[in-house]
Amino acid sequence: MTLRYKQVKHFADFPQFRRVSAVVRAKTGIRSSFVDDITAISHLKYRYLRSLDTKQWDEFAGCFVPETTGDYNGLLFDNRDALVSYMKENLPEGFLTMHQVHHPEITVDGDTATGRWYLQDKVIVPAFQFMLEGAAFYSDRYVRTPEGWRVAHTGYKRTFEVTYDLKDLPGTKVNGPGEHTHV
Repeated sequence: MTLRYKQVKHFADFPQFRRVSAVVRAKTGIRSSFVDDITAISHLKYRYLRSLDTKQWDEFAGCFVPETTGDYNGLLFDNRDALVSYMKENLPEGFLTMHQVHHPEITVDGDTATGRWYLQDKVIVPAFQFMLEGAAFYSDRYVRTPEGWRVAHTGYKRTFEVTYDLKDLPGTKVNGPGEHTHV
């Protein structure tokens, strides 16, 4: 049977497509709930990074369970309050940050999951003429709660870190949030 786009209202209306979908699911092992969990964990990680970079500390804290642990290349935390407090005190307004992750490797096992992410980050502190660039691999553990997935452990091991004195980069101009870069 040949179907033209305008003829198809919804693929579920055609039993042959439902059969193909079931066969693909059987061969790949991919279940909808599994994909939903991967998506929810990815959104959690992205929310963690966005709220960190935008300094939305209540939202950042909401990414974790209270007993969260952290290990950022040897900088250790034994609960959510200690981790959030440290970030809030050490990344104040005026510290420009960019954290991006990609290449997720997420494994879900019931109500727990693990994730590995490749991090690229940058910290710029114009007041000190300082910039840091680096990369690392995050290793996270997640737990399903009544509110959704939350971080139970987070941390990374650096692959490299480079620091710059912005005075050594002639012509460098740093604009922060809300500052226009166009003349």
